[in-house]
Formats: sequence, structure tokens, C-alpha cells
Amino acid sequence: MKPRKELMETMHKDPSNWRGLFYFNRKDPRLTVPKINGLGWTFNFASIYSWLIIVAIILILLGAQFLL
Repeated sequence: MKPRKELMETMHKDPSNWRGLFYFNRKDPRLTVPKINGLGWTFNFASIYSWLIIVAIILILLGAQFLL
């Protein structure tokens, strides 16, 4: 189990997986990862599930706006 955690940490710290404040890594199975500065979390934008969650949140907010 420990080598997997080390691999995840290595992928997380690799600057080539970061595009500004956004994390993109298709090999990383995590949906969320710690931010590079260590304060908070961000989505792994290479994951389709991250995009589905973002779209769902936007649709819920838009739907709530129309219902009110």
C-alpha cells in the first residue's frame, strides 16, 4: 500500500501535471488532489467524473435559480 501512496505523491508534485492552478493527470485515479501549495483541494481535471460533477453543480444552481 505504501508504494502506491508514494507514487500518488510523486505524480502530485510533478510540475508537468499542473497547468496553473489546475491539475491534469490521466494516470492519477483520484478525483480530488491537494493543491500544490497545500491549502485546500482541487479536482483532477483529466478525469471525466470531475467534469460531470462540475456540470451537475452548475445545472443544480441554474435549476434552483429558475425555481425561485
